[in-house]
Amino acid sequence: MPILEVEHIRKYFGHTEVLKDISFSLEKGQVLSMIGSSGSGKTTLLRCLNFLEQPDKGVIRVNGEVLFDAEDPSTQQESEIRKKRLHFGLVFQSFHLFPQYTALGNVMLAKELLAKGQPGYDAGKKKIHGEIEEEAKGLLRQMGLSDRMGNYPHQLSGGQCQRVAIARALALQPDILCFDEPTSALDPELTGEVLKVIKELAEQKTTMVIVTHEMAFARDVADQVIFMDEGRILEQGDPREVFENPKEERTRQFLSRFTQG
Repeated sequence: MPILEVEHIRKYFGHTEVLKDISFSLEKGQVLSMIGSSGSGKTTLLRCLNFLEQPDKGVIRVNGEVLFDAEDPSTQQESEIRKKRLHFGLVFQSFHLFPQYTALGNVMLAKELLAKGQPGYDAGKKKIHGEIEEEAKGLLRQMGLSDRMGNYPHQLSGGQCQRVAIARALALQPDILCFDEPTSALDPELTGEVLKVIKELAEQKTTMVIVTHEMAFARDVADQVIFMDEGRILEQGDPREVFENPKEERTRQFLSRFTQG
């Protein structure tokens, strides 16, 4: 059974249809890369998966559970949506770290807020805090930031901030980790360090959905690639097949810029 199933998603902004009957599935441990021109609908689709936008039609399932069904109002209540977001971790283009917290504090924050809402938190507060702190330190070490845990975002490079953001997304142990163009706000020399971390996560069989303009990365790291154009999935499949033998003329046009580079 796929870990993620997306069926017939449609999304409108006013009278403009920005997602046009999107369907795909993803197996546990796989990496899906979404490529396409700016404005093709990639980020909107990612936001729908994370319930930052609500589709107008369609169904989203994770591990066989219906998280969203446009025909079922019970799946659209805000209290339910907040819980369902926990299935996904989202790493934004521009980090979105809290400037008043250290790197360690940023990684710990969401899990501590969730813990405070659980029964027995007050009695076990010190132990729970210690466990969350150790987990966060472990994630930052995994990101190569052992010596930056006490630094605030303004004391970190863009690449370091993005690695903190990845650790923060992993802290809640999501089923699926999503990236929205994770290197687009970085200088070229910092891009490599973030792509290296994502590649290591792929090698650890972390299930990921990645919107990216890094074509070589999409080809080499992903298990499947989706090419989007004007709100539609125009082509999808094995990365080598899509990149080396695209079936659609529009895909060939898009990828020609990459192959010529």
